[in-house]
This record gives sequence, C-alpha cells and structure tokens, in this order.
Amino acid sequence: MAAFLLWLILLAVCWPLALLALILYPLIWLVLLPFRILGFAVEGTFGLVKGLFLLPGRLLR
Repeated sequence: MAAFLLWLILLAVCWPLALLALILYPLIWLVLLPFRILGFAVEGTFGLVKGLFLLPGRLLR
C-alpha cells in the first residue's frame, strides 16, 4: 500500500518518470530473478553445512 502511495506521489510530481518506473519494474524484476533463486540455493547449502557441523554437539547434548 505504501509503495502505491509513493508511486501516486511520483505520478503527481513527475509523470514521465512514474510511467517509466511502471514499465521498467517488471523488466528489472525478471533480470534479478535468477540472483534471488541463486540466493535461496546458497542459503540452503549453508544451512545444510551448518547442520552437519552442529550435529555432533546436538548428539552429545
């Protein structure tokens, strides 16, 4: 909701920039999507490695 209100303010102040942002946002989102997927994979891998390192401590506790 806040993002929409900020866009409306931008539309009132500078409508060409607001329309450009409206057009470019989906394209930028598509370009950044592989990096988000890679981030999930790296986070999962680090979680697995952390779990493997902490497993002996959990077993002894």
